[in-house]
Amino acid sequence: MNWKNTTERYGSLTIGIHWLMLLLFVAVYAFIELRELYPKGSDPREAMKTWHFMLGMLVFVLVWPRLVARFSGSTPVIRPEPAGWMQLAAKLGHLALYALMVVMPLLGWLTLSASGKPIPFFGLELPALIGENKDLAKQIKEVHETIGTLGYYLIGLHVLAALYHQHIKHDNTIARMLPLRK
Repeated sequence: MNWKNTTERYGSLTIGIHWLMLLLFVAVYAFIELRELYPKGSDPREAMKTWHFMLGMLVFVLVWPRLVARFSGSTPVIRPEPAGWMQLAAKLGHLALYALMVVMPLLGWLTLSASGKPIPFFGLELPALIGENKDLAKQIKEVHETIGTLGYYLIGLHVLAALYHQHIKHDNTIARMLPLRK
C-alpha cells in the first residue's frame, strides 16, 4: 500500500493516523468519564485525569502530521459522486473535527496552566502557556467541557455519515479509509 494519498484511496499514513486518532478519542473521553467512578482526590481518579491530559496532548501532537498527510496529496474521489450539499457538509464536518483536535488539547493545556498545575506528557512536564489565574482556569475549563460535549455529537455525526454512505448510498467512502486486505 502506498503511504501517500491517491485519487483512489487514502495512503497508509493518513489511514493509520485516522484510526489511531479514533482510538485516542475513545481513550481520552473514556478516561475523563470513568474518573467519576472514583472519589475526588483518589489515586485512580487522578491517574485517569493524568491519562486524559497526556492522551489529549498526544492528539495535539499527531494532528499536525495528520493534516500534512491529508493535504499533501490527492483526495480520493467518492464514487458515485455525492450531491454538492453533501460534499460541503463533509468538508465542514472534517474542518470541525480538525478544529476539535487542535482546540481541545490547547484548552486543556491552558486550563492546567491557569490552574497552576503541572502539564504531564509521558514523563515530561510541558511548560505553562499562561500564568496562574484560578478564575480564568474555571472559565477555560467550562469552554473545554462544552466543546467536549459538542465533540460527542460531532464524532457521532461523522460515524453516522460513514454508515449512511456504506449502507444507504453504497459508495466507496469507507473503503477509501480502510486498510487494504490481502
